[in-house]
Amino acid sequence: MKLKARILIIDASEHDAKVAADALREVGAEVEVAEDGEEGLEMALKEPFDAVITEYRLPGVGGLQVIAALHVRKPRLPVVLTTGMRDGDVAIRAIKGGAYDFLPKPLDVEELRSVVDEAVSAARQMAKPVEIGKVKQESDSLIGKSRAMARVYRELAKMASTPVTVLIRGDTGTGKELIARALYQHGHRAHKPFIAVNCAAIPEHLLESELFGHEKGAFTGAVSTRIGRFEQAHHATLFLDEIGDMDMTLQAKLLRVLQERRIQRVGGREDIPVDVRFIAATHRNLEEMIRKGEFREDLYYRLNVATITLPPLRERTGDVPLLVDYFLARYAEDFGQDKASIATQAVEYLERQPWPGNVRQLQNILRKALLKKRGYTIMEDDLRELLAESSAPVFQGGGESFAEVTRKVLQQAMDGEIQGAYAEMQRLMEQELLGAAIELSHGNKAKAARWLGLSRLTLREKLQQYGIDRTKD
Repeated sequence: MKLKARILIIDASEHDAKVAADALREVGAEVEVAEDGEEGLEMALKEPFDAVITEYRLPGVGGLQVIAALHVRKPRLPVVLTTGMRDGDVAIRAIKGGAYDFLPKPLDVEELRSVVDEAVSAARQMAKPVEIGKVKQESDSLIGKSRAMARVYRELAKMASTPVTVLIRGDTGTGKELIARALYQHGHRAHKPFIAVNCAAIPEHLLESELFGHEKGAFTGAVSTRIGRFEQAHHATLFLDEIGDMDMTLQAKLLRVLQERRIQRVGGREDIPVDVRFIAATHRNLEEMIRKGEFREDLYYRLNVATITLPPLRERTGDVPLLVDYFLARYAEDFGQDKASIATQAVEYLERQPWPGNVRQLQNILRKALLKKRGYTIMEDDLRELLAESSAPVFQGGGESFAEVTRKVLQQAMDGEIQGAYAEMQRLMEQELLGAAIELSHGNKAKAARWLGLSRLTLREKLQQYGIDRTKD
Protein backbone atom coordinates (compact mmCIF):
# COMPACT_ATOMS: atom_id res chain seq x y z
CA MET A 1 0.00 0.00 0.00
CA LYS A 2 1.34 3.42 -1.01
CA LEU A 3 -0.33 6.54 0.37
CA LYS A 4 0.71 9.63 -1.58
CA ALA A 5 -1.08 12.19 0.53
CA ARG A 6 -0.52 15.08 2.93
CA ILE A 7 -2.02 14.34 6.34
CA LEU A 8 -2.48 16.57 9.39
CA ILE A 9 -2.52 14.95 12.85
CA ILE A 10 -3.93 16.99 15.75
CA ASP A 11 -3.10 15.29 19.04
CA ALA A 12 -1.86 16.56 22.40
CA SER A 13 -0.24 13.18 23.16
CA GLU A 14 3.26 13.21 21.73
CA HIS A 15 3.38 9.40 21.88
CA ASP A 16 0.05 8.84 20.09
CA ALA A 17 0.87 11.46 17.45
CA LYS A 18 4.23 9.78 16.78
CA VAL A 19 2.64 6.32 16.43
CA ALA A 20 0.13 7.61 13.88
CA ALA A 21 2.67 9.75 12.03
CA ASP A 22 5.24 6.94 11.78
CA ALA A 23 2.59 4.50 10.55
CA LEU A 24 1.51 6.85 7.76
CA ARG A 25 5.02 7.95 6.80
CA GLU A 26 6.02 4.30 6.38
CA VAL A 27 3.54 4.03 3.50
CA GLY A 28 4.65 7.26 1.82
CA ALA A 29 2.42 9.94 3.36
CA GLU A 30 3.68 13.42 4.20
CA VAL A 31 2.60 14.17 7.78
CA GLU A 32 2.32 17.39 9.79
CA VAL A 33 1.51 17.43 13.52
CA ALA A 34 -0.28 20.03 15.68
CA GLU A 35 -0.49 19.76 19.47
CA ASP A 36 -3.76 21.60 20.10
CA GLY A 37 -7.06 22.22 18.36
CA GLU A 38 -6.60 25.91 17.66
CA GLU A 39 -3.22 25.40 15.98
CA GLY A 40 -4.48 22.39 14.05
CA LEU A 41 -7.61 24.15 12.85
CA GLU A 42 -5.58 27.13 11.65
CA MET A 43 -3.21 24.82 9.74
CA ALA A 44 -6.08 22.85 8.19
CA LEU A 45 -7.78 26.02 6.97
CA LYS A 46 -4.65 27.65 5.56
CA GLU A 47 -2.72 24.72 4.11
CA PRO A 48 -3.69 22.00 1.59
CA PHE A 49 -4.19 18.62 3.31
CA ASP A 50 -5.76 15.44 1.94
CA ALA A 51 -7.08 14.34 5.35
CA VAL A 52 -7.06 15.36 9.03
CA ILE A 53 -6.82 13.06 12.06
CA THR A 54 -7.89 14.75 15.28
CA GLU A 55 -8.02 13.56 18.90
CA TYR A 56 -11.32 14.11 20.75
CA ARG A 57 -9.79 15.69 23.85
CA LEU A 58 -7.60 18.65 22.94
CA PRO A 59 -6.46 21.76 24.79
CA GLY A 60 -8.65 24.73 23.90
CA VAL A 61 -10.61 23.85 20.76
CA GLY A 62 -11.80 20.24 21.07
CA GLY A 63 -11.93 17.56 18.39
CA LEU A 64 -15.68 17.94 17.77
CA GLN A 65 -15.23 21.69 17.33
CA VAL A 66 -12.45 21.06 14.81
CA ILE A 67 -14.74 18.71 12.88
CA ALA A 68 -17.65 21.17 12.93
CA ALA A 69 -15.51 24.09 11.76
CA LEU A 70 -13.89 22.12 8.92
CA HIS A 71 -17.24 20.67 7.87
CA VAL A 72 -18.46 24.24 7.25
CA ARG A 73 -15.30 25.73 5.75
CA LYS A 74 -13.88 22.66 3.94
CA PRO A 75 -16.73 20.12 3.63
CA ARG A 76 -14.77 17.87 1.25
CA LEU A 77 -11.78 17.52 3.59
CA PRO A 78 -12.19 14.17 5.41
CA VAL A 79 -11.64 14.29 9.17
CA VAL A 80 -11.09 11.15 11.26
CA LEU A 81 -11.68 11.37 15.02
CA THR A 82 -9.59 9.33 17.46
CA THR A 83 -10.15 8.89 21.19
CA GLY A 84 -9.41 6.57 24.09
CA MET A 85 -12.94 7.04 25.44
CA ARG A 86 -15.24 4.07 25.11
CA ASP A 87 -18.45 6.14 25.00
CA GLY A 88 -20.26 5.28 21.75
CA ASP A 89 -22.01 8.66 21.89
CA VAL A 90 -18.71 10.33 20.94
CA ALA A 91 -18.56 8.40 17.66
CA ILE A 92 -22.17 9.23 16.84
CA ARG A 93 -21.72 12.94 17.54
CA ALA A 94 -18.51 12.98 15.50
CA ILE A 95 -20.07 11.40 12.42
CA LYS A 96 -23.19 13.54 12.64
CA GLY A 97 -20.94 16.58 12.98
CA GLY A 98 -19.23 15.75 9.70
CA ALA A 99 -16.40 13.32 10.57
CA TYR A 100 -15.51 10.78 7.91
CA ASP A 101 -14.84 8.02 10.45
CA PHE A 102 -13.99 7.23 14.05
CA LEU A 103 -11.06 5.19 15.41
CA PRO A 104 -10.63 4.05 19.03
CA LYS A 105 -7.30 4.26 20.84
CA PRO A 106 -4.87 2.61 21.11
CA LEU A 107 -4.75 2.83 17.34
CA ASP A 108 -4.54 -0.26 15.19
CA VAL A 109 -1.88 0.77 12.66
CA GLU A 110 -3.33 -1.22 9.75
CA GLU A 111 -6.85 0.04 10.45
CA LEU A 112 -5.53 3.62 10.59
CA ARG A 113 -3.81 3.25 7.22
CA SER A 114 -6.85 1.65 5.66
CA VAL A 115 -9.29 4.31 6.91
CA VAL A 116 -7.02 7.19 5.90
CA ASP A 117 -6.41 5.65 2.46
CA GLU A 118 -10.16 5.25 1.97
CA ALA A 119 -10.83 8.80 3.18
CA VAL A 120 -8.22 10.31 0.86
CA SER A 121 -9.54 8.31 -2.10
CA ALA A 122 -13.12 9.40 -1.39
CA ALA A 123 -12.09 13.06 -1.09
CA ARG A 124 -10.20 12.95 -4.37
CA GLN A 125 -13.16 11.36 -6.12
CA MET A 126 -15.34 14.22 -4.86
CA ALA A 127 -12.89 16.90 -5.90
CA LYS A 128 -11.75 15.45 -9.22
CA PRO A 129 -13.90 17.00 -11.93
CA VAL A 130 -15.86 14.93 -14.41
CA GLU A 131 -15.87 16.84 -17.67
CA ILE A 132 -18.81 16.21 -19.97
CA GLY A 133 -17.84 15.88 -23.62
CA LYS A 134 -14.50 17.62 -23.00
CA VAL A 135 -10.93 16.42 -22.68
CA LYS A 136 -8.76 17.58 -19.80
CA GLN A 137 -5.89 15.36 -18.79
CA GLU A 138 -6.14 16.34 -15.12
CA SER A 139 -9.78 15.26 -14.92
CA ASP A 140 -11.95 12.26 -15.66
CA SER A 141 -14.01 12.89 -18.76
CA LEU A 142 -17.14 11.53 -20.35
CA ILE A 143 -15.82 11.25 -23.90
CA GLY A 144 -18.01 10.87 -26.95
CA LYS A 145 -19.82 12.80 -29.66
CA SER A 146 -22.00 9.97 -30.91
CA ARG A 147 -25.78 10.34 -30.91
CA ALA A 148 -25.99 7.72 -28.19
CA MET A 149 -23.76 9.77 -25.86
CA ALA A 150 -25.52 13.02 -26.79
CA ARG A 151 -28.72 11.51 -25.37
CA VAL A 152 -26.85 10.64 -22.15
CA TYR A 153 -25.58 14.22 -21.78
CA ARG A 154 -29.09 15.63 -22.24
CA GLU A 155 -30.51 13.30 -19.59
CA LEU A 156 -27.65 14.07 -17.22
CA ALA A 157 -28.18 17.82 -17.58
CA LYS A 158 -31.90 17.48 -16.84
CA MET A 159 -31.41 15.37 -13.70
CA ALA A 160 -28.30 16.87 -12.12
CA SER A 161 -29.95 19.94 -10.63
CA THR A 162 -32.95 18.13 -9.12
CA PRO A 163 -33.02 15.98 -5.95
CA VAL A 164 -34.70 13.09 -7.78
CA THR A 165 -33.46 9.52 -7.26
CA VAL A 166 -31.57 8.35 -10.37
CA LEU A 167 -30.98 4.80 -11.59
CA ILE A 168 -27.98 4.46 -13.91
CA ARG A 169 -28.10 1.41 -16.16
CA GLY A 170 -25.53 -0.04 -18.52
CA ASP A 171 -23.17 -2.93 -19.14
CA THR A 172 -20.06 -3.41 -17.03
CA GLY A 173 -17.35 -0.94 -18.00
CA THR A 174 -19.58 1.67 -19.64
CA GLY A 175 -18.79 4.38 -17.07
CA LYS A 176 -21.70 4.32 -14.61
CA GLU A 177 -19.61 5.69 -11.74
CA LEU A 178 -18.49 8.64 -13.88
CA ILE A 179 -22.15 9.47 -14.54
CA ALA A 180 -22.91 9.24 -10.81
CA ARG A 181 -20.06 11.62 -9.99
CA ALA A 182 -21.14 14.02 -12.74
CA LEU A 183 -24.69 14.04 -11.32
CA TYR A 184 -23.22 14.82 -7.92
CA GLN A 185 -20.78 17.51 -9.06
CA HIS A 186 -23.36 19.33 -11.16
CA GLY A 187 -26.08 18.89 -8.54
CA HIS A 188 -27.50 20.90 -5.65
CA ARG A 189 -25.43 18.98 -3.07
CA ALA A 190 -22.02 19.31 -4.70
CA HIS A 191 -20.75 21.16 -1.60
CA LYS A 192 -21.55 18.09 0.53
CA PRO A 193 -19.84 14.66 0.61
CA PHE A 194 -20.26 11.95 -2.04
CA ILE A 195 -20.43 8.51 -0.40
CA ALA A 196 -20.02 5.50 -2.73
CA VAL A 197 -20.72 1.86 -1.85
CA ASN A 198 -20.17 -1.06 -4.26
CA CYS A 199 -22.81 -3.60 -3.20
CA ALA A 200 -21.14 -6.38 -5.20
CA ALA A 201 -17.72 -5.89 -3.59
CA ILE A 202 -18.87 -6.30 0.03
CA PRO A 203 -19.90 -9.74 1.37
CA GLU A 204 -23.64 -9.96 2.04
CA HIS A 205 -23.22 -10.51 5.79
CA LEU A 206 -21.19 -7.28 6.07
CA LEU A 207 -23.16 -5.07 3.68
CA GLU A 208 -26.03 -4.39 6.10
CA SER A 209 -23.63 -3.14 8.79
CA GLU A 210 -21.74 -1.10 6.18
CA LEU A 211 -24.93 0.67 5.11
CA PHE A 212 -26.90 0.92 8.34
CA GLY A 213 -24.16 0.83 10.96
CA HIS A 214 -24.50 -1.20 14.16
CA GLU A 215 -24.87 -0.82 17.89
CA LYS A 216 -22.29 -2.04 20.36
CA GLY A 217 -22.81 -5.76 21.01
CA ALA A 218 -25.10 -6.25 18.00
CA PHE A 219 -23.00 -9.24 16.92
CA THR A 220 -19.69 -10.89 17.68
CA GLY A 221 -16.95 -8.34 17.02
CA ALA A 222 -19.21 -5.28 17.42
CA VAL A 223 -17.15 -3.83 20.25
CA SER A 224 -18.43 -0.28 19.72
CA THR A 225 -21.22 1.59 17.99
CA ARG A 226 -20.53 2.12 14.27
CA ILE A 227 -22.11 4.70 12.00
CA GLY A 228 -23.15 3.42 8.58
CA ARG A 229 -23.07 4.99 5.15
CA PHE A 230 -26.67 6.22 5.31
CA GLU A 231 -25.87 8.38 8.31
CA GLN A 232 -22.60 9.51 6.78
CA ALA A 233 -24.55 10.67 3.71
CA HIS A 234 -27.10 12.70 5.73
CA HIS A 235 -27.73 15.93 3.77
CA ALA A 236 -25.32 14.55 1.13
CA THR A 237 -25.26 12.07 -1.79
CA LEU A 238 -25.12 8.26 -1.56
CA PHE A 239 -24.17 6.21 -4.61
CA LEU A 240 -25.13 2.52 -4.43
CA ASP A 241 -23.24 0.78 -7.22
CA GLU A 242 -24.39 -2.66 -8.45
CA ILE A 243 -27.71 -2.42 -6.61
CA GLY A 244 -28.86 -5.56 -8.42
CA ASP A 245 -26.43 -7.64 -6.33
CA MET A 246 -28.19 -6.76 -3.06
CA ASP A 247 -30.04 -9.67 -1.42
CA MET A 248 -33.82 -9.61 -0.89
CA THR A 249 -33.64 -8.91 2.85
CA LEU A 250 -31.52 -5.81 2.35
CA GLN A 251 -33.71 -4.75 -0.56
CA ALA A 252 -36.68 -4.62 1.84
CA LYS A 253 -34.71 -2.48 4.28
CA LEU A 254 -33.53 -0.17 1.52
CA LEU A 255 -37.13 0.24 0.37
CA ARG A 256 -38.07 1.37 3.88
CA VAL A 257 -35.30 3.97 3.82
CA LEU A 258 -36.50 5.31 0.47
CA GLN A 259 -40.11 5.45 1.68
CA GLU A 260 -39.69 6.74 5.22
CA ARG A 261 -36.24 8.38 5.13
CA ARG A 262 -35.38 6.62 8.38
CA ILE A 263 -33.01 3.84 9.35
CA GLN A 264 -32.29 1.58 12.29
CA ARG A 265 -28.75 0.46 13.03
CA VAL A 266 -28.14 -3.28 13.24
CA GLY A 267 -29.04 -4.28 16.80
CA GLY A 268 -30.77 -0.95 17.45
CA ARG A 269 -34.38 0.13 17.90
CA GLU A 270 -34.11 3.87 17.48
CA ASP A 271 -35.43 5.37 14.23
CA ILE A 272 -32.80 7.73 12.84
CA PRO A 273 -33.87 10.25 10.17
CA VAL A 274 -31.66 10.51 7.08
CA ASP A 275 -31.87 13.07 4.29
CA VAL A 276 -30.00 11.45 1.41
CA ARG A 277 -29.91 12.05 -2.35
CA PHE A 278 -29.83 8.51 -3.80
CA ILE A 279 -28.08 7.48 -6.99
CA ALA A 280 -28.04 3.77 -7.86
CA ALA A 281 -26.44 1.80 -10.68
CA THR A 282 -26.60 -1.71 -12.06
CA HIS A 283 -25.52 -3.76 -15.08
CA ARG A 284 -28.23 -6.36 -14.42
CA ASN A 285 -31.59 -6.78 -16.13
CA LEU A 286 -33.81 -5.80 -13.19
CA GLU A 287 -37.04 -6.58 -15.07
CA GLU A 288 -35.89 -10.16 -15.62
CA MET A 289 -34.81 -10.39 -11.97
CA ILE A 290 -38.28 -9.23 -10.90
CA ARG A 291 -39.88 -11.99 -12.99
CA LYS A 292 -37.60 -14.53 -11.30
CA GLY A 293 -38.37 -13.19 -7.83
CA GLU A 294 -34.80 -11.96 -7.31
CA PHE A 295 -35.54 -8.23 -7.13
CA ARG A 296 -38.42 -6.42 -5.46
CA GLU A 297 -40.80 -4.76 -7.86
CA ASP A 298 -41.73 -2.04 -5.35
CA LEU A 299 -38.05 -1.18 -4.84
CA TYR A 300 -37.56 -1.08 -8.60
CA TYR A 301 -40.25 1.59 -8.97
CA ARG A 302 -38.80 3.58 -6.08
CA LEU A 303 -35.35 3.56 -7.67
CA ASN A 304 -36.53 4.00 -11.24
CA VAL A 305 -37.87 7.53 -10.79
CA ALA A 306 -35.39 8.78 -13.38
CA THR A 307 -33.09 6.63 -15.51
CA ILE A 308 -29.91 7.18 -17.47
CA THR A 309 -28.97 4.26 -19.70
CA LEU A 310 -25.39 4.11 -20.90
CA PRO A 311 -24.89 2.56 -24.34
CA PRO A 312 -22.29 -0.20 -24.84
CA LEU A 313 -19.18 0.90 -26.70
CA ARG A 314 -20.14 -1.14 -29.78
CA GLU A 315 -23.17 1.17 -30.25
CA ARG A 316 -21.17 4.40 -29.95
CA THR A 317 -20.28 4.92 -33.62
CA GLY A 318 -17.26 7.18 -34.03
CA ASP A 319 -16.36 7.42 -30.35
CA VAL A 320 -13.49 4.89 -30.31
CA PRO A 321 -10.92 7.24 -31.96
CA LEU A 322 -11.82 9.97 -29.45
CA LEU A 323 -11.38 7.58 -26.55
CA VAL A 324 -8.07 6.32 -27.98
CA ASP A 325 -6.71 9.88 -28.19
CA TYR A 326 -7.88 10.68 -24.67
CA PHE A 327 -6.49 7.58 -22.95
CA LEU A 328 -3.16 7.60 -24.80
CA ALA A 329 -2.58 11.27 -23.93
CA ARG A 330 -3.56 10.63 -20.33
CA TYR A 331 -1.36 7.58 -19.83
CA ALA A 332 1.58 9.07 -21.73
CA GLU A 333 1.60 11.84 -19.14
CA ASP A 334 1.25 9.36 -16.27
CA PHE A 335 4.15 7.26 -17.58
CA GLY A 336 6.39 10.28 -18.21
CA GLN A 337 6.35 9.88 -22.00
CA ASP A 338 6.43 12.94 -24.25
CA LYS A 339 3.84 11.59 -26.62
CA ALA A 340 1.97 8.46 -27.63
CA SER A 341 1.77 7.23 -31.22
CA ILE A 342 -0.67 4.75 -32.73
CA ALA A 343 -0.99 3.61 -36.35
CA THR A 344 -4.17 4.44 -38.29
CA GLN A 345 -4.70 0.73 -39.03
CA ALA A 346 -4.49 0.02 -35.29
CA VAL A 347 -7.26 2.53 -34.53
CA GLU A 348 -9.40 1.04 -37.30
CA TYR A 349 -8.79 -2.41 -35.81
CA LEU A 350 -10.01 -1.15 -32.41
CA GLU A 351 -13.16 0.28 -34.04
CA ARG A 352 -14.02 -3.17 -35.41
CA GLN A 353 -13.88 -4.92 -32.02
CA PRO A 354 -17.08 -5.86 -30.08
CA TRP A 355 -15.65 -4.66 -26.71
CA PRO A 356 -17.61 -6.85 -24.27
CA GLY A 357 -15.80 -5.01 -21.46
CA ASN A 358 -16.72 -1.64 -23.00
CA VAL A 359 -14.73 1.53 -22.26
CA ARG A 360 -12.91 -0.03 -19.31
CA GLN A 361 -11.59 -2.84 -21.51
CA LEU A 362 -10.43 -0.37 -24.19
CA GLN A 363 -8.76 1.73 -21.51
CA ASN A 364 -6.86 -1.25 -20.08
CA ILE A 365 -5.72 -2.44 -23.52
CA LEU A 366 -4.36 1.00 -24.41
CA ARG A 367 -2.62 1.28 -21.06
CA LYS A 368 -0.89 -2.05 -21.60
CA ALA A 369 0.00 -1.17 -25.19
CA LEU A 370 1.64 2.07 -24.10
CA LEU A 371 3.68 0.27 -21.44
CA LYS A 372 4.70 -2.41 -23.93
CA LYS A 373 5.84 -0.05 -26.71
CA ARG A 374 7.66 2.48 -24.50
CA GLY A 375 7.30 5.44 -26.85
CA TYR A 376 7.24 3.50 -30.14
CA THR A 377 4.19 3.47 -32.39
CA ILE A 378 1.43 1.07 -31.34
CA MET A 379 0.65 -1.27 -34.23
CA GLU A 380 -2.34 -3.48 -35.03
CA ASP A 381 -0.40 -6.66 -34.16
CA ASP A 382 0.37 -5.28 -30.69
CA LEU A 383 -3.31 -4.75 -29.99
CA ARG A 384 -4.30 -8.11 -31.46
CA GLU A 385 -1.86 -9.84 -29.12
CA LEU A 386 -3.02 -7.91 -26.05
CA LEU A 387 -6.69 -8.57 -26.80
CA ALA A 388 -5.97 -12.28 -27.16
CA GLU A 389 -4.22 -12.28 -23.78
CA SER A 390 -7.02 -10.37 -22.05
CA SER A 391 -9.70 -12.76 -23.30
CA ALA A 392 -7.83 -15.91 -22.23
CA PRO A 393 -9.48 -17.76 -19.30
CA VAL A 394 -7.68 -17.41 -16.01
CA PHE A 395 -8.48 -20.79 -14.49
CA GLN A 396 -9.52 -23.33 -17.05
CA GLY A 397 -6.54 -24.95 -18.68
CA GLY A 398 -4.26 -22.23 -17.39
CA GLY A 399 -2.31 -24.48 -15.07
CA GLU A 400 -2.28 -21.83 -12.33
CA SER A 401 -2.71 -22.53 -8.64
CA PHE A 402 -5.44 -20.89 -6.58
CA ALA A 403 -2.83 -18.72 -4.85
CA GLU A 404 -1.43 -17.57 -8.22
CA VAL A 405 -4.87 -16.66 -9.50
CA THR A 406 -5.64 -14.80 -6.28
CA ARG A 407 -2.47 -12.74 -6.56
CA LYS A 408 -3.14 -12.05 -10.25
CA VAL A 409 -6.67 -10.80 -9.56
CA LEU A 410 -5.51 -8.64 -6.65
CA GLN A 411 -2.80 -7.18 -8.87
CA GLN A 412 -5.43 -6.37 -11.51
CA ALA A 413 -7.44 -4.56 -8.84
CA MET A 414 -4.33 -2.67 -7.68
CA ASP A 415 -3.59 -1.66 -11.27
CA GLY A 416 -7.16 -0.45 -11.79
CA GLU A 417 -7.90 -3.07 -14.45
CA ILE A 418 -10.92 -4.42 -12.54
CA GLN A 419 -13.27 -2.94 -9.97
CA GLY A 420 -12.94 -5.07 -6.85
CA ALA A 421 -11.04 -8.32 -6.48
CA TYR A 422 -13.77 -9.94 -4.37
CA ALA A 423 -16.45 -9.88 -7.08
CA GLU A 424 -13.97 -11.02 -9.75
CA MET A 425 -12.73 -13.96 -7.64
CA GLN A 426 -16.31 -14.92 -6.91
CA ARG A 427 -17.09 -14.95 -10.64
CA LEU A 428 -13.98 -16.97 -11.51
CA MET A 429 -14.56 -19.50 -8.74
CA GLU A 430 -18.20 -19.97 -9.74
CA GLN A 431 -17.24 -20.48 -13.37
CA GLU A 432 -14.57 -23.02 -12.45
CA LEU A 433 -16.85 -24.88 -10.01
CA LEU A 434 -19.71 -25.15 -12.50
CA GLY A 435 -17.39 -26.26 -15.28
CA ALA A 436 -15.84 -28.96 -13.07
CA ALA A 437 -19.27 -30.21 -11.97
CA ILE A 438 -20.47 -30.52 -15.56
CA GLU A 439 -17.27 -32.30 -16.57
CA LEU A 440 -17.42 -34.80 -13.69
CA SER A 441 -21.13 -35.47 -14.30
CA HIS A 442 -20.40 -36.03 -18.02
CA GLY A 443 -22.87 -33.29 -18.90
CA ASN A 444 -25.68 -34.52 -16.63
CA LYS A 445 -27.19 -31.29 -15.29
CA ALA A 446 -29.51 -33.00 -12.81
CA LYS A 447 -26.57 -34.77 -11.18
CA ALA A 448 -24.38 -31.64 -11.23
CA ALA A 449 -27.18 -29.53 -9.72
CA ARG A 450 -27.60 -32.06 -6.89
CA TRP A 451 -23.86 -31.98 -6.11
CA LEU A 452 -23.83 -28.18 -6.17
CA GLY A 453 -26.98 -27.74 -4.13
CA LEU A 454 -28.67 -25.74 -6.90
CA SER A 455 -31.93 -26.11 -8.74
CA ARG A 456 -31.65 -27.32 -12.33
CA LEU A 457 -33.16 -24.02 -13.51
CA THR A 458 -30.53 -21.97 -11.65
CA LEU A 459 -27.74 -24.22 -12.92
CA ARG A 460 -29.01 -24.01 -16.50
CA GLU A 461 -29.06 -20.20 -16.34
CA LYS A 462 -25.58 -20.03 -14.86
CA LEU A 463 -24.20 -22.41 -17.47
CA GLN A 464 -25.69 -20.22 -20.16
CA GLN A 465 -24.23 -17.12 -18.48
CA TYR A 466 -20.71 -18.59 -18.53
CA GLY A 467 -21.01 -20.33 -21.91
CA ILE A 468 -20.30 -23.78 -20.47
CA ASP A 469 -21.26 -26.70 -22.72
CA ARG A 470 -23.68 -29.32 -21.44
CA THR A 471 -25.55 -32.17 -23.05
CA LYS A 472 -27.93 -33.90 -20.65
CA ASP A 473 -30.72 -32.83 -18.29
